[in-house]
Amino acid sequence: MAKQMRKVRVASVVRTRMDKTAVVELVWRQRHTLYRKQMRRVTRFYVHDPLSLCKLGDTVRIEEIRPISKTKHWRLLEILSRRQVADIQPSELEADAVIEAVELMGDDGDIEDDSSDDEGVAE
Repeated sequence: MAKQMRKVRVASVVRTRMDKTAVVELVWRQRHTLYRKQMRRVTRFYVHDPLSLCKLGDTVRIEEIRPISKTKHWRLLEILSRRQVADIQPSELEADAVIEAVELMGDDGDIEDDSSDDEGVAE
């Protein structure tokens, strides 16, 4: 394939679990021919990433190349931007929530209310 005819796309990385391969997703819009409503279309590309530089959420530029495998026909040109992904797992968040709930519970199992102190109020 001539270098002038190669397609170049900008998309985001959605999976990097395979060795030397990343799955990149390109989202584009198309108008329905009859109803004229915008439809969201998603195209996935298997990209050759020999050094495994891609991370989840990165915006990358890819280029069409000769087939490397059955599904891999694109290669990574450059990483345009990195996405900041939290290093905390959802299970850690749940554990923190349980600890906070236990601290709020009193000895009798009722939730303590610090805002309303009834000291000195006669009924």
